[in-house]
Amino acid sequence: MQIQKSFHGSLADHAGGVLYLVATPIGNLEDITMRALRVLREVDLIAAEDTRHTRKLLSFYEIHSKLKSYHEHNKLESGPQIIEFLQTGGSVALVSDAGMPAISDPGYELVCLAVKKGLRVVPIPGANAALSALVASALPTAEFTFVGFLPRDKKALRVALQTWGGHRQTLLFYEAPHRVQQTLKAILAEWGDRTITVARELTKKHEEFWRGTISECLEHVQLAGAKGEFCLVIEGAKEAHHDTATDSIHQVAVADWYEQVEHLLASGVEEKTAIRQVAQASGVPKRDVYNDFVRKKARKKTSE
Repeated sequence: MQIQKSFHGSLADHAGGVLYLVATPIGNLEDITMRALRVLREVDLIAAEDTRHTRKLLSFYEIHSKLKSYHEHNKLESGPQIIEFLQTGGSVALVSDAGMPAISDPGYELVCLAVKKGLRVVPIPGANAALSALVASALPTAEFTFVGFLPRDKKALRVALQTWGGHRQTLLFYEAPHRVQQTLKAILAEWGDRTITVARELTKKHEEFWRGTISECLEHVQLAGAKGEFCLVIEGAKEAHHDTATDSIHQVAVADWYEQVEHLLASGVEEKTAIRQVAQASGVPKRDVYNDFVRKKARKKTSE
């Protein structure tokens, strides 16, 4: 068991080798904490998803810390370099283009590497699009599930929606403007006309909330067009799933763990993430899905 004690105060009061996960504004540049600004000023290095984008934020606040690129396409090379820098006593702030690193953004793998090496990992909380959309949605907030981006592939999308459709918690999704109409159509087809809040351009000049049914919001998207980044907040399933029909659906879901993981892999999702998503959606431990996937993968390979 690894235990990490928290600490506060100036970076100068502590030894180096600390990875800070710094939340940045999701639109309005004023949505950043004083602590985040201090950390960004004091660290030896800022690892940014897009250095050009981050430089605009740093320029706005007159911060001149050194920048290094860390994103989805260079993380295998850049990640170990950042860890090596931390091991020499340097301090690093990881930022994404918007919101909290590692939430539908790069960061998870770097955190795992840092923890494995015994380095301190300190979250600096702040703006988050999903939670901002949720609290203003007028949908239940006591229990919710953050899914993030749904698969792009149509078959994988259908499998994912069938997996998440029975959940009773409020569901949160991210979506890009060029896919939001297609996604809403798919959700309507699989789940029916549930209550939804579509949040667009959160914290920005053209921020909007569209509240109504899925069909109403889909019609609005078709008429008004889709511009900016979207967050979909959708009510969960209304009925408990303990009847015979639902039991058979659950049995099919268990039987299809391997297929669901394969569909997610085909859509570009990494294996660990795919297994985690299927496990969360099925309500089972990750190791169960992992063992099932490895066993069936080996069986398939042997039969080929």
